[in-house]
Amino acid sequence: MAWDEWDHAKADVTARQQASMRLNQVPGGPGGNGQADLVVNQDDLGAVGHEAFVLHSQLQKEADIAGAGAEGAGSTMQAAAALKGSNFALGSELETTVSVWTSQVKSVLQACAHISNHLDYSKKTHAQNDAAIVASLRNRDGSAVPVSRLAEYFK
Repeated sequence: MAWDEWDHAKADVTARQQASMRLNQVPGGPGGNGQADLVVNQDDLGAVGHEAFVLHSQLQKEADIAGAGAEGAGSTMQAAAALKGSNFALGSELETTVSVWTSQVKSVLQACAHISNHLDYSKKTHAQNDAAIVASLRNRDGSAVPVSRLAEYFK
């Protein structure tokens, strides 16, 4: 491919990317279209956070971290040591496999814990924010401010 062809190909790709890139926005005009930009349901956050917690719990119980095995402490590592002791190359490879497996499982456990904790925190924070907003949008008599009156402030 000649240099000019390469420059032309890069320009085509760049043009296609710019043409396909579009930001989501409310249509122009006063007040937009009345639809919310972001909707977060606490039930959704809680459900995903709970599933991450359940996955974390199951993985922690069943993933055989550090080669503990079903029969007791370190059966996989014991097998690796026995193979190494008998001069089988498979022994050190099995140790490496257990080490990599343990590292990967710990990474997934950390990710699940992070997701669960973050979504639980987000759910709690959104609920607190909603309560604060509701408390601040009251008339002098304590009744809620109607949405029709709120819309007056955005004109």
